[in-house]
Amino acid sequence: MTVLAHPARDEIRIADVLHALADPVRLRIVRELATHAEGMSCGLLELGITASTLTHHVRTLREAGVIWVRPKGTSRISHLRRDDLDALYPGLLTGVLAAPR
Repeated sequence: MTVLAHPARDEIRIADVLHALADPVRLRIVRELATHAEGMSCGLLELGITASTLTHHVRTLREAGVIWVRPKGTSRISHLRRDDLDALYPGLLTGVLAAPR
């Protein structure tokens, strides 16, 4: 099983987070994850993109420190890193999630 690299809280940089959140598809993923505290497989989302493109977007979010991704059987479950992001950048996620679509 492949272990996925995630930045530690003190390694998360605002420029990377903002870059990750700037893409409309990644923002849709984050908004959906915000409604699933237990996490979910992003492959279940109807995004209208290929599996390889979804993998790219999830990797970008993970490497920026926006989400955790953990293996569960043959799936990968993603969770929003709300606690880390709220501690580092108070109000950022709240504002992003509340913004008009």
